[in-house]
Parts: sequence; structure tokens; C-alpha cells
Amino acid sequence: MKHLLSASVLASACVYDTHAFSSSIHARRSSSSRDAGLSDFKLHAAEKNNPSCEVLLMDHFNINHEKGRHDALKAFYFDFLGCAIDPRKEENIARGSKTLWANVGMHQFHLPEGKPNAQVFDGVITLIHEDLSVLMERYNDYLDGDERFAPLKDTEFLVGVLDEDELLMVTDPWGNEFSIMASDDPEEDRASDVGAQPLIEGHEPSEGLKIEDLTVYVPHDANLEGIGRFYAHVLGAEAIDELGSESSISISMGERQTLTFQYHPDGPDTEVFHHDFSYDEQDENESLPFYPSNHGPHISLYVSDLAKAYESADKLGVTYVNPRFKRRAYNEEEALDQCMFRIIDIIDPLDESKEIILHLEHEVRSTKTRDGKKYKSCPLNEV
Repeated sequence: MKHLLSASVLASACVYDTHAFSSSIHARRSSSSRDAGLSDFKLHAAEKNNPSCEVLLMDHFNINHEKGRHDALKAFYFDFLGCAIDPRKEENIARGSKTLWANVGMHQFHLPEGKPNAQVFDGVITLIHEDLSVLMERYNDYLDGDERFAPLKDTEFLVGVLDEDELLMVTDPWGNEFSIMASDDPEEDRASDVGAQPLIEGHEPSEGLKIEDLTVYVPHDANLEGIGRFYAHVLGAEAIDELGSESSISISMGERQTLTFQYHPDGPDTEVFHHDFSYDEQDENESLPFYPSNHGPHISLYVSDLAKAYESADKLGVTYVNPRFKRRAYNEEEALDQCMFRIIDIIDPLDESKEIILHLEHEVRSTKTRDGKKYKSCPLNEV
């Protein structure tokens, strides 16, 4: 028995606002759109992105799950989405607690426990999947009472169909929204010749091929051009004009991904936050600068020149240390030792007042250690 909801039923039930997915849909077009001459908007065509971009890869998205709900976490990311369990966190599967890493091609979700609640990202995560029919069949199994998906009952989990062959809209157990698109070239989208995450021996690779876009909702008065200048100035990541609009801007994250900022689809009065500051975790060395802990989501990305990125961020005054994490870089030397540093404030470099456009934490990583060796967590084959 098929239970999948049609797009018309979804629209009439007001389950989804299709405008909320517009920024993720732009990355790929349906076959009918391609017939209309829009094939050049296919994001995975590398020539559409800046080949000299100093961001090489947006490797993971970190978002907290509800503490005590490993069952729902596993049912959604592994049993439903078909992500691969990262062997570096495999022991936590048996433990039934702590952080899990869910791999999607060379990309990842880092999924720590909340304190105690889950985070709900105010935006859309776009994944490319090798076979949407598999996901649709699993959703029908869920509705038919399959025990694998029992933990998803009485949660926010929902699957909506915009195009059975091209696009699903999925809500996770806590309300995070995913746009899942069918691959028209799985080998290219997985890009195993470019890089890969480790795989548990005997396990199959992830069914998901890549995280293609992360769309971040912003207030309607957010300075989109200033956001573009920030990424160009600090990270050498340019905006992709073809993917932008009056209400959004897409930033190139290497040759295969984008980070999109879009006015919130719920309207200009909607409050938007991507940070959750607290002051209960501080470094014991009182001589060090003071920073609040951020328990909001963060993105991680690799750059070709960590020192250059740090210097640009430091001059703009946007370097950040999150006391929540053990790895902390208070200066450039420590950043080079740690192979990373963080930023959280997005500021227009041309704004003399240095007004913060929004808070969004970034973990900026180097592909190499000080001695030129490949950084241990870097998924790229060549650095």
C-alpha cells in the first residue's frame, strides 16, 4: 500500500511552504526545467563555481540531537537516510549515548547530545541521494509499522513528495528540514576520486552522495551583499551570481557545494537565530580572552591557506574561541598548531561600524599540519 503524499495534498494541508525549499531547489532542476534550457544551473558542474576558491570543502554540519534519543537519531540518519556510520564514533552506537557521526559521501553530520534539547536549524539542508525510490519505500514501511522506524513515531518526522523522481522534502524527528534530490550521475556526485570518509569494514558506502547546499535563513534586513563580501574577504569564497536573487546569495564552497543565505520565507517579522550563547564553560587561564560558549549549530570547512584566512579574520576582528570544545586557538600560532580556528560573527568588511549581520559559527580547518603532512581528519585524497 502506498502512503506517499502528493505535492497537491501537501499544499492543501499546508504541511510545507514550498518557498522554504526554493534556495535548495535552485541547485538542480527537474527534467522539465532542463528541457526549458536551464541545464547550466546544475551545481555539480565544477565550471559554475570558482576554481580558485580558497574554500576547498564544506565537510561537516554539526547539530545537536535530543539527549536520550539515540534511537530516533539512528532510525533517521542510518535506517532511513542510509548514511554510513563513521568508525571513529562506532563505539557510541553500542553505548547508546554521546556523539555520532553520520557520513554522506565525503561529507558528514556531527550529532552531539543536546543539553538536553535538540537544535532545530533555521534553514534547509540539501542532500543528493542515489535512489529516491528507496527512501519512498522506507517511508511507506514506516507508515505500515516497520519496527526499524518505530522511534520516529510521535516525532516531527515527515516525508513530502514534490517530484517522485527528482525531489523529496523531509523533516527529521526534531523539525530540521531536508531537501533530498536524485542524482543524475552518482559516480560524479560521490566523487570518491576526490575524497571519502572512512568506512567500517564490511559496511556499504552511504546511499547519500553529498551535502550539496546548506541554506541559512536570515532576517529580511540582513545585508546580503555584505555577507558576500565577508566570505570573499576572509575565506576567498566568491558569490555565484547565477544562483543569487534579490532575496538570497549563494557562496561557493569549493567546486561542488554552496552555502546559501536566504531571507526567511515566513516573512520580515520572523526572528532568526543561529547561535545559543552561554557563559558556563570558560578557560581556567584568566589571562586569556573571554568568549561565550556557543551551543548553536556550526559548519566546518577546509581552506587552502589557513594562515591567510586567520590573518584576514583577525584583522576584521571576527576570530572566535568556543569554550565548549577542547581544541582552542587564541592566536595564529595556536591555529596552525591545531590546524583550525573558529569564527562566528559575519560582518561586512566595508562597514566601518562593524555591525554584526548574523552569528553563525564556522570551524575553519587546514588540510595540512605544520610539517606538511595531511591533517588526520581531512577526507580529501590529495592536499
